[in-house]
Amino acid sequence: MKSALITGANKGIGFEVAKILAQKGFFVYLGSRDPENGQAAVEKLKAEGLTNVSAIQLDVTSQASVDAARKAIGALDVLVNNAGISGVSAQSALETAADQYQKVYDTNVFGVVRVTQAFIDLLKNSPEPRIVNVSTAMASLSAAADIYNRNYPKRYVVYQSSKSALNMYTVNLAYELRDTAFKVNAVCPGYTQTDFTGHQGTSTPEEAGQRIAKYALIGQDGPTGQYFSEEYYPAPANCPW
Repeated sequence: MKSALITGANKGIGFEVAKILAQKGFFVYLGSRDPENGQAAVEKLKAEGLTNVSAIQLDVTSQASVDAARKAIGALDVLVNNAGISGVSAQSALETAADQYQKVYDTNVFGVVRVTQAFIDLLKNSPEPRIVNVSTAMASLSAAADIYNRNYPKRYVVYQSSKSALNMYTVNLAYELRDTAFKVNAVCPGYTQTDFTGHQGTSTPEEAGQRIAKYALIGQDGPTGQYFSEEYYPAPANCPW
């Protein structure tokens, strides 16, 4: 049985990805910073008949937590770096303090680096290893560079720049693994109705989960080192994140 680890999987998009992969026959580790929330998510899946799941305490901002999770997992085929935070609601390039960048980057960028590097040895043992990094269309430099675009009225410089950095990490990781069986991609789930967006959006968590899971399940003829967004969107005027 193939196995998958999903960070931030106790709710929202991560939970839906876990559900999809479990339905596909994977043994799924649901990474959760809070062990109780992780276990509650597992019990919810088991109530739906999915017994091939397990909760694992995983705080991506803590190297000790990441290392402990690595010791608890013996094999891995798929890693979905889903855990992420938006940061403070008002984000200004002129006024937002550097410590706010550090907090967001610690989860959205450094957390991905910690987890990926910790589990890369297990993934290298898989015949078809997959890494999916959850990104956003808001990280697009070309879209953000259109500074007079009235359809893109609000900016979230901390969050956006963290995801731009994540995209660059993704393509460089794919480059270093280009002559292997790895497929490494960044995927935007769409503007999704979760706690993260104040339950606003144009996509359901189920739809977003399918978009992410697709790239965890691609075959050896699939892409690597790419960014995918099936639902391009600018930041809406009332977007809370």
